[in-house]
Amino acid sequence: MLETIWFILWGVLWAVYFMLDGFDLGLGSLLPVLAKNEKERRIVYNAMGPFWDGNEVWLITAGGATFAAFPVAYAVMFNGLYSALLLLLFALIFRGVTFEFRGKVESRGWKSFWDFCLVVGSFLPALLLGVAFANIFQGIPIDQDGVYQGTFFTLLNPYGLAGGVLFVLLFMVHGSLWLAVKSEGAIHERAGAMAARLWPVLLVVAVLFLAYTYGATRLFANYFSTPVLLVIPAVAVVALLMQRVFMKQKAWWKAWFASSLTIVGVTLFGVAGLYPDMLPSSIDPSYSVTAFNAASSPLTLKIMLGVALVMVPIVIGYQTWVYIFLRGKVTEKDLMYEEAY
Repeated sequence: MLETIWFILWGVLWAVYFMLDGFDLGLGSLLPVLAKNEKERRIVYNAMGPFWDGNEVWLITAGGATFAAFPVAYAVMFNGLYSALLLLLFALIFRGVTFEFRGKVESRGWKSFWDFCLVVGSFLPALLLGVAFANIFQGIPIDQDGVYQGTFFTLLNPYGLAGGVLFVLLFMVHGSLWLAVKSEGAIHERAGAMAARLWPVLLVVAVLFLAYTYGATRLFANYFSTPVLLVIPAVAVVALLMQRVFMKQKAWWKAWFASSLTIVGVTLFGVAGLYPDMLPSSIDPSYSVTAFNAASSPLTLKIMLGVALVMVPIVIGYQTWVYIFLRGKVTEKDLMYEEAY
């Protein structure tokens, strides 16, 4: 029972991370397209600036929960996906440093370099996270000892790359909608138009990925055996379609929340389809790392659950307050403050 509870929490933590950090990964990837001058570039930075580091707390939480609740899965994951995860780490480091260093020197070359770091440090994590999770859905080549029998390029298979493209598009639409919420004037119009242009592409890719998933993975087995789980992908589909409705109404907050629900639904669709597997083996299903053979002791899971029930609501409450307090648009006046990016 505890293993199942923590498996659900594990999936929810990843879903919340993708929902929150997804918008600034997507927005950072689109910086050269959305921002046409220095003022607009600073608006993009300040639309993300107060939130990005808090959003990444959920990545640390998801990783920490994997390490503490499912140490075997953590070990096998870092063995098999080590190169991809290391590349992800360096990309996130350069992206974080960009926020602090970009404004230190008044030089176009200096700022262009850090803008480049932001774009790469946003696009690569979006792509790599999609590739990693798609490979997990499909199954990775791990043997009976949990040793990865492949290379970094093994992960760059067609299904893995399809997952990377899906995540990039999800995050780009999410980021465009966030900028539409947080800006005004020409950049606001550009952000809304970008979201509207990307949405049909996302819809086509999502449909193709779903069909590919049916043929390339065992995710649908759980849905056939437990039809009530179909609520999860149904919510994701409805939320994706509602994004378009809200965009036409220029109801940007509603469109952004619909995008958030889409990302959460897509993530939980994969997690629910995996159960009880955490890292399915493509060599032999009996070699798979599951929530039961990877879990910590019952006492550890029980103590962690108590801590999580206390601390997670506190973090959610604090972040909710931050989003409400800073819900206004970023204006030229905001760029004049000393603490602005």
